[in-house]
Amino acid sequence: MYLSLGSNLGDRRGNLDAALKRLRGTAGVRIEKVSRTYRTAPVGVSEQPEFLNLVLEARTALTPLELLRAVKDIERDLGRTPGERWGPRAVDIDILIYDGVTMETEELTLPHPRLAERAFVVVPLAEIAPDLALPNGERARDVATALAQEQGVNADV
Repeated sequence: MYLSLGSNLGDRRGNLDAALKRLRGTAGVRIEKVSRTYRTAPVGVSEQPEFLNLVLEARTALTPLELLRAVKDIERDLGRTPGERWGPRAVDIDILIYDGVTMETEELTLPHPRLAERAFVVVPLAEIAPDLALPNGERARDVATALAQEQGVNADV
């Protein structure tokens, strides 16, 4: 299972660290790998601060909807408030791929519907799982190379 984490408000790095700590403390979730952090331009609403993003691989005993509820609780507890779609946020956690599960409900669509279109997701994903087949059938590393050139993603060193 793969999750994407992003933040562009307040202490962005601190927000990501706090989200990782909370995920590590979530019963039934075990983090296996975490990418570097990347600086990325906002998507959708451009008049907002740049994001810090990372992707992690984890194992979980939670169902997809249980996991969704857990990450939404973490987002809320770390200061995410309802607002403009694609607008600024203290922390955003998206479920990208859940062990081959395909589903579409009002609450959750898996795999994430825009996964292969977003460099801020695919570049860190390719770092930790370069040969992972994306929903479009292409390898993460191949999609990452093309998207990084188009959308500009930089490792935050």
